[in-house]
Amino acid sequence: MTGRGRGDAETRGALLVLGAALLWSTGGVGIKALAESPLKVALYRSAFAGVTLLLLFRPRLPRLTPAFLLALASYAACLTSFVVATKWTTAANAIFLQYSGVVWVLLLSPAVLREPFRARDAVAVAAALGGMGLFFAGKFGPGSRGDLVGLLSGVFFASLVLFLRKERDGGAVAAVTYGNLLTAAILAPFVAGDLALPWHSAGILVFLGVFQIAGAYTLFLRGLRHVTATRAAILGMAEPVANPLWVFLLLGERPALLSLLGGAVVLGAIAWRTLSAPALPPAAEVAPPD
Repeated sequence: MTGRGRGDAETRGALLVLGAALLWSTGGVGIKALAESPLKVALYRSAFAGVTLLLLFRPRLPRLTPAFLLALASYAACLTSFVVATKWTTAANAIFLQYSGVVWVLLLSPAVLREPFRARDAVAVAAALGGMGLFFAGKFGPGSRGDLVGLLSGVFFASLVLFLRKERDGGAVAAVTYGNLLTAAILAPFVAGDLALPWHSAGILVFLGVFQIAGAYTLFLRGLRHVTATRAAILGMAEPVANPLWVFLLLGERPALLSLLGGAVVLGAIAWRTLSAPALPPAAEVAPPD
């Protein structure tokens, strides 16, 4: 491929990754716009996403190793806890706290993956932990339950990343597909008595499942064929920036100033750590957080 052709492919790949991030960012406003319970929203969103991904990719189920099963369970827990957190706290808090999962990946990689913990990791972790503390400043108690669930969502996302990496068998498509189907199957008994949906709610949930998860994941995979993992990670930060912006513009929800400051610190620490790492070649499969 010529230099110009390579540049065009990289630009196209970057636009695809950015498109995926913007689709992911609509999750907050979509979830907030629904009157249904968090578990009902999570069930339908994952059911529509899982069926769509199954039809698009038809992924072969990998060998059911403990690491892959833990990745499946982590993804199901991450999907559910993100919806619950978005319902119980502001969209900004929910998405920023889920992105804190990168901090847990850095902290736990030495134990789980035997990867070295470097000085820049310690700096990024310390800064991000300080940023996370701002979300809870002066409000421990019943009012902070959504933030606590958001923090837990970040832990589940970190677990997903760690165990998929431990597998290193290209099982991300299968984990995302079957993780969504597993989420719907687990949640079904909890909402079995209330499965009815009004038309407007059904339309929003179809959008969330088909486009916000499955469509975004498809764009992300195609984009990653042409851009480095570092560039994709930076472009992916459009999601936590745009997520609360959509909710503010369309629903008028205003996050607290300390939460915005904390989110900026967390994202800044992640961006600095990403940019300070050696550039990796384009990847084939990376699982989205939500």
